[in-house]
Amino acid sequence: MALDFDDAERRAVYKAIATRRDVRVFLPDPVPAAVVRRILEAGHQGPSVGYMQPWNFIAIRDRQVLERIAEAVERERVRAGEKFPDERRDYYLRLKVEGLREAPWTICVTNDSTRGGPVVLGRNTIPETDLMSTACAIENMWLAARAEGIGMGWVSMYEKDDVRAILGIPAHVDPVALLSLGYTPHFADEPILQRVGWRERIDIGQIIFLDGWARTWKEELK
Repeated sequence: MALDFDDAERRAVYKAIATRRDVRVFLPDPVPAAVVRRILEAGHQGPSVGYMQPWNFIAIRDRQVLERIAEAVERERVRAGEKFPDERRDYYLRLKVEGLREAPWTICVTNDSTRGGPVVLGRNTIPETDLMSTACAIENMWLAARAEGIGMGWVSMYEKDDVRAILGIPAHVDPVALLSLGYTPHFADEPILQRVGWRERIDIGQIIFLDGWARTWKEELK
């Protein structure tokens, strides 16, 4: 067996996973471009079906561009809030998306479903594996940012065509994520939506099955 992680390295990986947070509060301190580059390289090392690598990363630090994106997000944030019942609408409308204005960087992650051509190895029956692959790249970036002590917040309240127009993204490419990136005063002990009672983390015993659907995995299984 290849055991090329020692105990400390293995604990560090699990620590990054367990303490990753969707950050909403950022400090104005600049993040060096070299650090941002490392985080993007971590994303580019993500797994992809058929090695299609369907992602692109647009690193944005121009404040005028970020302000235009923030305005587009704010319109959709208010519009989306109307869909929630009253008791949740008030909290939803208090959610901060100011990271677009506060964080020194925002990364727009795109997904190009045409990359690799019309036939991609392993994608014949599940076409959405391109988007799954891009999600893996985003998670890599999130974990790398956490290891660097940098907060990342995912903003998803926008119309894709608005972001395409602002950033000049081709029509066939989807802007699937806006990730605010910057130093933060603290990383919360638990996810913010769990802390405020929006939802609890599902007990793992309810979602792990063995050898078939709804067949309980016994903790004592060896």
